[in-house]
Amino acid sequence: MPQPRPDNPEVSVVVISYNTRAMTLDCLRSVGAETRCRHEIILLDNNSGDGSAEAVAAEFPAVRLLAEAENHGFAGGNNRAAARAQGEYLLLLNPDTLIVDGAIDRLLAFARSHPQAGIWGGRTRFADGRLNPTSAHRQMSLWTLWCRAFGMTGLFPASALFNAEAYGGWARDTVARVDIVSGCFLMIRRDLWQALGGFDPAFFMYGEEADLCLRAAARGARPMITPQAEIIHHGGASERVRADKVVRLLAAKALLIDRHFPRWQRPAARALLALWPFTRARVAGLRGTGGDGAVWHEVWQRRAEWRRGFVQAAGTPSRGAGG
Repeated sequence: MPQPRPDNPEVSVVVISYNTRAMTLDCLRSVGAETRCRHEIILLDNNSGDGSAEAVAAEFPAVRLLAEAENHGFAGGNNRAAARAQGEYLLLLNPDTLIVDGAIDRLLAFARSHPQAGIWGGRTRFADGRLNPTSAHRQMSLWTLWCRAFGMTGLFPASALFNAEAYGGWARDTVARVDIVSGCFLMIRRDLWQALGGFDPAFFMYGEEADLCLRAAARGARPMITPQAEIIHHGGASERVRADKVVRLLAAKALLIDRHFPRWQRPAARALLALWPFTRARVAGLRGTGGDGAVWHEVWQRRAEWRRGFVQAAGTPSRGAGG
């Protein structure tokens, strides 16, 4: 049933939707069914063409709905929605998620018991119960870039040494400090969000939460995740590699290198980043034919679009649905 909007919410749940009508409605239903703390929901719809905004308005009149006439993307959408928030905490939540077992209440309790973290996250699973390991990441380094460029990450995905950026081998089954909490299920104190200025809009697509967490850490935050707050996150379960997506991902990584690597490491980091699509294209041995090899070859051919970050890679946003 629709929940009344509280006058003094503890948590402002922020959801950014884009052509995800059915999943968005399921997500909002799960928030209402599984959340007992005082909360408000702010949903910004990035000009969906599938009737998402109308469906939310009809079923959830208490949701603060921002039906936009243009697509602001993930970073811009969250910044606009969070500006309306009144809660002590913000919870950034993807529309392709489901709250289970009181996950928001559990994450709020965890945040209150670990205030020094500043940013908090939980564990994510696919709908079939398998671990979705994207809930937390380690900051990029020359070592992690080298491992990816030379295929060690793909060969040894469960290795904490060769897949360090993804915390390879860790089932997210323990409380731990992490460098980056995924934006699909990220709680942050609203005053810290405001002090940071929210997401940096320079990150057109991907990398927003990495930049946010690293800037927060520079202010003394120590992001943490807990396995006690677990959600279902459908994203990425069977997504095929696409050239446009990889181009934007590489552009985000290039910008993260410029923003967060020591100056003396940046040339080597950029070179290693460029080696990743180059080696993938060469190993695949598919130049312009079918399959992922052709995708990686296209990504390499389009390197001028991503090597300088989002200066040239930016285009029409397509990731407004979430992180």
